[in-house]
Amino acid sequence: MSNIAFDPLALTRIADFARTLSRLHKAARRRVVDDDQIDREFNAVCMSIWGYTIDDISDDLFSATDHTFLDGLDEARARIFAAEAGYDLADDEGMLTDWWGFCWMILAEKRGLLTDENRTAARTAIEEKYLAVPNVIGVIVGR
Repeated sequence: MSNIAFDPLALTRIADFARTLSRLHKAARRRVVDDDQIDREFNAVCMSIWGYTIDDISDDLFSATDHTFLDGLDEARARIFAAEAGYDLADDEGMLTDWWGFCWMILAEKRGLLTDENRTAARTAIEEKYLAVPNVIGVIVGR
């Protein structure tokens, strides 16, 4: 077995960007917190780190191997994967609640999927999906 060591000072500590998100998750243990609020804050963290959100990348851009990899991640493997890419998924209390989503973004970055073209295509697909719903006459997108 190899011993992997990472310089914690060389890693981007996602928790430093996710303080509000972590507070929302803690609050959700005591009271109801709107899922949309958590999603918005998760997206804000992603925008702060990568300049993109999960909504900016279509699932179809990932290979079947990538999907299998992501689906098979547990916290230990996720921490190693993230650290190898230069990120830390832990805060002062352990793993970040949204570690899997952050791994998704890290893999998108590694695969070169964080592009304006992919963002435009993903956003267009989302808008078309909503417009196909009966009684929807428009889609308002905050950017």
